[in-house]
Amino acid sequence: MYINFDTTRDFDLILFGRAAIDLNPIDYFHPLQDCVTFKKYLGGSPANIAVGLARLGKKVGFVGRVSDDQFGTYIIDTFTKEGVDTENIIRTKNGENLGLTFTEILNENESSILMYRNMAADLSLSVEDIHEEYIKQAKAILISGTALAQSPSREAVLKAVALAKKTNTPIIFDIDYRAYNWKNEDEIAIYYSAVARESSIILGSREEYNLTERLIEPKRTDIQTAQYWHGQKAKIVVIKHGKKGSTAYTDDGKDFSIKPFPIKALKSFGGGDGYASAFLFGIFNGWNIIDCLEFGSASASLLVASHGCSADMPTEQKIKEFIKECKTQYGEMVAKG
Repeated sequence: MYINFDTTRDFDLILFGRAAIDLNPIDYFHPLQDCVTFKKYLGGSPANIAVGLARLGKKVGFVGRVSDDQFGTYIIDTFTKEGVDTENIIRTKNGENLGLTFTEILNENESSILMYRNMAADLSLSVEDIHEEYIKQAKAILISGTALAQSPSREAVLKAVALAKKTNTPIIFDIDYRAYNWKNEDEIAIYYSAVARESSIILGSREEYNLTERLIEPKRTDIQTAQYWHGQKAKIVVIKHGKKGSTAYTDDGKDFSIKPFPIKALKSFGGGDGYASAFLFGIFNGWNIIDCLEFGSASASLLVASHGCSADMPTEQKIKEFIKECKTQYGEMVAKG
C-alpha cells in the first residue's frame, strides 16, 4: 500500500470543486446547433467522481457552492439520493449561477463541450466555507484543478490544502483542465503546481502535466514528470493518453500500464471521471496498482458507451461483470499495457 489512510475517519473522500448542470442531446450525432432535445444531468468532474465513488459503496462528502434556485436544489437533491454528504454545500448569496455545459456528440470519436461559466456558483466558494473539522473526518480530500481558476475559489482550495497538511490528510489532485475562467498559462502553472507539490496522488493527461510544469521544466517525458513529482510528495502519478491508455508511476520506481477496454462508444467525454472514481475505489481498498488501473479503465469504457456521466456511473458488480465479459471474449490481457 503506497498511502496509509486513517481508517478511523468517517469519510473515504471529500471532494472540492464544481457541481454543474450537463445538458446532453437526445438527438445526438448532429451538430449542436441542430439539436433540439436535451437531457439534464448533474455534472462537473468532481461531482461525477463523487457520485461514482458513492455508487461503489464509499462514503463521500462534497464541498462547493451552488445557485440559490431550483437548479441548486436539483444538485443537492441528486447528491442526497446518491448518498453523497451535502452538509458543506453552500447556496450562493450574490446571484451566481450554476455552470451550464451543453455537449455536442457528433459521433463516437468526436464530441465537444460548450460551457457557460460567467458568475459561476462553484467559483464563489470562499475561505469561510472550508472547515478543519470536516476535513479531519476524511481519509483523503480531492482537489479539482478547475476550482483554482478564479478567486475566491482558489483561496478556499488553498486553505483546504493547508488544513489537509495540518491534519495529515492525504491530498488527491485531479488536474481537470478547462480553458474557461483562466487568464493565461502562467497563472495555470502557478496554481496547479502549488497543489501538485502537496499531493499524494496526481491524476492528469500529458497535456495537463505540460500546463502544470511549464514554469518548472516544459515538455518533460512521462518518466521525468513522474520522477519530479515523486521528489515532491507524490506517491502515485497517473498520466493518461486517451485511447492509447494510461500509466501509473509509483514512488518505488515501478510503473503499471493499462489500455482501454474495447466497447462501442457513444461519446468521447465522461470516461475520465469514471476512471478516477473506480481507480480511487481500488486505492482505498488497498488493491494492487494494476488492479486499480484495470477497474478504472473498465469504468471509463462503460461511461463513454453511456449517454450521461454521473447518472450512468457503474456499480462494482457491473464493472466486474464487464471485465469478465471482455476477458472471456478477448483474452486475459485485453487491457494490460
